[in-house]
Amino acid sequence: MITLSSVLKRQIELVGLAIANRGEWKVPDLAYAFGCDDLTIKRDMRALRTQKIDIHSEKHRGVVLESRPTADLLRELVGQYLGICALATARDRATALLVKRHRERSLAFVVLLQRCIDNTLIARIDYAKESEEVERDRQIEPLLLFSSDGQWRVLAVNEGKIKQYLLAKILRVTPTTMRFRRVPQEQIDEMFRHSFRSWTGTARFAVKLRFTPTWAARMRPRQLMETETVTEEPDGAIVLETIVNSLEEMAAWVVSRGEGVTVLEPEKLRVMVIDLARGALRNYAERT
Repeated sequence: MITLSSVLKRQIELVGLAIANRGEWKVPDLAYAFGCDDLTIKRDMRALRTQKIDIHSEKHRGVVLESRPTADLLRELVGQYLGICALATARDRATALLVKRHRERSLAFVVLLQRCIDNTLIARIDYAKESEEVERDRQIEPLLLFSSDGQWRVLAVNEGKIKQYLLAKILRVTPTTMRFRRVPQEQIDEMFRHSFRSWTGTARFAVKLRFTPTWAARMRPRQLMETETVTEEPDGAIVLETIVNSLEEMAAWVVSRGEGVTVLEPEKLRVMVIDLARGALRNYAERT
């Protein structure tokens, strides 16, 4: 069965192969690799050109990109491709959690919220707070549905502040006919740019962490943040500097790493990490 996702996946892979192989692939080679005919590959390239992806097939050069994709376009393509391919990742676990919690209402909630987003309509929700107390008729201006840290969330404005709500804790969604002014996409992107795990906000904190050589070896293949800088020390340790929007979130992450990760700056983060670690130790001290 041919699905829209399979077509999109093949088209994005055409772009990736053209970038990776610089003309080594000819149309018949690609048709064979994808199990389709030459006309399908040519239609895919025409469709990609309508999306401002300058991909062409030339007799002596094969399938090539005549110009480099922009950073915005690359982010879109990579995001779409990973969304299609990552079938067993946190996004699916987040979806499974949501469906388990709300069953058929999970689909109703995401559809209602997304329609409010698309039409800039205010929604009213019932929301289960951490104390298990249910807040009724909270008025929100939904901006974005996103998956983070194993849960689906909605980014929304409430009482003039941008907040996030777990979809698993939303108990009712009621769209209204009242409209709101859309937050510029650039502002939303900036909030996520400094989000370490899942917290989105406008606060900015410069942090500096030191990783022992053992941890440094684990960290080198990965990039934690878009804005990070890494300095290697003579003994094999590394010092990482970045900007985050939540010290609480960073403190919890540092404590979860255990031995080998040390906060150098700021002092406030050091104190928060020490307090969290001591609190965890007290849990065990009370049982001994």
